[in-house]
Amino acid sequence: MDQQDGRLSFDEAIAHVRQSGQCAFAAIPVFGDDGETAEGARVFVLERAADGVARIRFVAGPFFWTALAADETLAGEQIPDRVRELRFLPGTCSEDWFSDQIQVLIAKLMQAAKVVAPAMPEYLGGPRRAAAPEVKFPVSMIGRAEVDKTHRP
Repeated sequence: MDQQDGRLSFDEAIAHVRQSGQCAFAAIPVFGDDGETAEGARVFVLERAADGVARIRFVAGPFFWTALAADETLAGEQIPDRVRELRFLPGTCSEDWFSDQIQVLIAKLMQAAKVVAPAMPEYLGGPRRAAAPEVKFPVSMIGRAEVDKTHRP
């Protein structure tokens, strides 16, 4: 574990999840056309499945909307190498958090990881814009090609 910021490598995060039953997460901003303004985020939550296997819950979407561009679960060889290169913060999470706006999800994960981020805005009590449950933002929002969802676990 990195003593500076508490983040774990992918392998350390898997060991943490398997031993503790808790989760670990990483979040990456998605920038707009100007390359400077974050318009959304990709969030990777490493969690333990009922069978004890570690899996990644991948959610992505724009800020200030409850609709997501992606909400997938990946396990084993489905986890891309670029995700295995990320650093994860250990913490806890709750299934109901995944129905929140992406920035609220990140704020809750940060709080559960006991990370104090003084520059992070207060999102938990802010206004919310909701989309209908069937609304999905385009995959281009998260910067990757369409995924064949017939092989989802």
